[in-house]
Amino acid sequence: MLTPQTPAPDFTSPNQHGDPVHLADFLGSRNVVLYFYPKDDTPGCTIEANQFTALAAEFAALDTVVIGVSRDSCASHRAFMDKYGLRLDLLADVDGELCRLYEVWGEKEKNGVKSMGIVRSTFLIDKRGQLASAQYGVAADGHAAAMLERVRQLAS
Repeated sequence: MLTPQTPAPDFTSPNQHGDPVHLADFLGSRNVVLYFYPKDDTPGCTIEANQFTALAAEFAALDTVVIGVSRDSCASHRAFMDKYGLRLDLLADVDGELCRLYEVWGEKEKNGVKSMGIVRSTFLIDKRGQLASAQYGVAADGHAAAMLERVRQLAS
């Protein structure tokens, strides 16, 4: 597991439009909330994405960009965003490289059934590219508000 106060793993990954997003693009200017979720248009993932979208202006006011990551395709991300009016970038980690870098691929259990998948996790990366927070196994509901509070603490 990644730990706070260490450099965030650098990445380049396509967003919902297929445009490359580089962590380095934000260094020196914006904090990054990088959240990993299991699958587009599923109940928990929809709750989390909608709550991050509802707080997008507050994150932006704190020089922070919110970026979601799943193993879904760019087309799946576009459909998810269009369906719910989401206002954030979603990265298509179809080959699992970002999941590997951030150590979020692992065994999960739902209704007594174990399977491999993305463990819902969130990383707060400061403007210097350092991990200010690394949280694994988070709950979807209320998580966006909790992350906004962490960003506020980082800014103070």
